[in-house]
Amino acid sequence: MGHVDADWNEQELVEKAQRALTALSLGDDAEALVEVAPTAVEPQARADETKALMLLLFGECSAMVSTLGDGGSAPVKVQVFDEDGEEVSIDQADPPVRTAVRTLLAEVHGNTEAAQEQVEIALANAAPDEVDSLVLQALRWTIRLSVECLDRDLPVAPWISEAVSD
Repeated sequence: MGHVDADWNEQELVEKAQRALTALSLGDDAEALVEVAPTAVEPQARADETKALMLLLFGECSAMVSTLGDGGSAPVKVQVFDEDGEEVSIDQADPPVRTAVRTLLAEVHGNTEAAQEQVEIALANAAPDEVDSLVLQALRWTIRLSVECLDRDLPVAPWISEAVSD
């Protein structure tokens, strides 16, 4: 648990994200953030790890949005949530969250490069608490979308469905 290793791999990232999703679905935002906190010591490595986590989550969200769009009769609406988990309009959202929405939309439209740029911009310009808020948005969207997919018997990555259906 307490090892510090800049050579994190995708499996470790997935496991961290899974634990965070479980914590968040139990309503424990603080624990979710503890779970996804970077393990690297060096600032650039920490930033890279957070970026990789965000892109992992956005990639999954994007896949689920596409699945819902094809399988669902209704267009998928991207909701934005404030600190208390209340829905807010995108115009009221903090700049990092608006960036997150743009990231997700870029990813949904198959523009992974733009999505990576948006995540880099967001993380470069965000204060630490804003980074937390970005990570929580990504986790919340992952949960909402996966629950929606599962409700409609649409496919969800097993590591996500395990985390949200406990």
